[in-house]
Amino acid sequence: MVASGGDALGLYISIPFCRSKCTYCNFASGVYPASDHQRYVNRLIEDMVASHAWAERMGVDMPRRVDTVYLGGGTPSLLAPELVTHLFAAMRAEFDLDPNAEITVECAPGQLTDETLQALVAVGVNRISLGVQSFIDREAASSGRLHSRAVVLEDIKRLRAAGIANLNLDLIAGLAGQTFASWQESLAVLTESRVPHASLYMLEVDQDSRLGREVLAHGFRYHADQVPADDLIAQMYSLAIERLSQAGLEQYEISNFCRPGMESRHNLRYWQRRPYLGLGLDASSMLALHTADPLAQGLVLRSTTTDDLKAYLSGAEPVETAWLAPAQQHEEAWFLGLRLNAGVEVAAVEREFGPATVALALAAVARLIESGLVISDSKTVRLTPQGQLLSNDVFQEFLDLDAETIPNG
Repeated sequence: MVASGGDALGLYISIPFCRSKCTYCNFASGVYPASDHQRYVNRLIEDMVASHAWAERMGVDMPRRVDTVYLGGGTPSLLAPELVTHLFAAMRAEFDLDPNAEITVECAPGQLTDETLQALVAVGVNRISLGVQSFIDREAASSGRLHSRAVVLEDIKRLRAAGIANLNLDLIAGLAGQTFASWQESLAVLTESRVPHASLYMLEVDQDSRLGREVLAHGFRYHADQVPADDLIAQMYSLAIERLSQAGLEQYEISNFCRPGMESRHNLRYWQRRPYLGLGLDASSMLALHTADPLAQGLVLRSTTTDDLKAYLSGAEPVETAWLAPAQQHEEAWFLGLRLNAGVEVAAVEREFGPATVALALAAVARLIESGLVISDSKTVRLTPQGQLLSNDVFQEFLDLDAETIPNG
């Protein structure tokens, strides 16, 4: 039941290498020797070559045409120019890359050499996401970032001069030492840069980052005692929505803002449940089962690779593979669709899953309307501003619906 997306595929390629590990980071990335880069790219290419046979073996539809590519991490800009060239040559050999494909690469400010930038342009990269997180130098430094505001602004100039104008800047609300005033300053610098896209996140406090563990333990390492209170972080987020809108960057997803027509096409694929293939460390895929068996139709395969670099380099198979039944896909249609400001169109989910199934969700919607977390005009259901702040609580309502996951046998 995954949307076909015009018979096109999205490619996500994980590059887990970093020059330093940020205190707030909960991704499968780290500081590894440069000697691993070549081995890793070679393994990625092996996976690309094998992906078609894997899809056939699993019985899933995997289009050859690719219309979005996203290199994330980690810091993909740390790859040497020849590795970038080698990786994209293999990609074009294995897939039909659309001439108008959106090709995004995540870069750390100050960590993109002229030679690698030239290689990115040469292979067709047309969108860059800069992990800024804060334009206040002391906040960036205390969180483990290696750049300054001046470095970021210089990188923006370099990218535009190289012909890449489709730029995204990431900021985080809730960094250690951040104040309401310093957040306003970061927002002002972002809007003055006139980039077409921005991603703003509220700090995640969990066991998967060093800073998160210290906050939960009421410790002091990584300036954990200086993390703003939740209420202040919520105020920062609400202010950002207002300030970015005033600057022409309208919110289209909980954490994403853009000028008209500049949405991240690749990330929209996730929220719209369109097919994608993930390659590399801790990368996920979502592909629909190809079958004429009416009892098996509608199943979707989700798989995730290992998050252990040594295991990945040794050729480990995906460590998590599951078939999603329509009932579980129905849950996803709600909690992924509600991330978007456009919301969930009730008639569309009823066409896909049937009115009886959707009735379970509409009961949850009624409760959430009473709580002031969603609104509905009978055609579309959307999060309220309060619902965006408490989105995890909203999504839990849909995760509690009766559903099943069929393990891969």
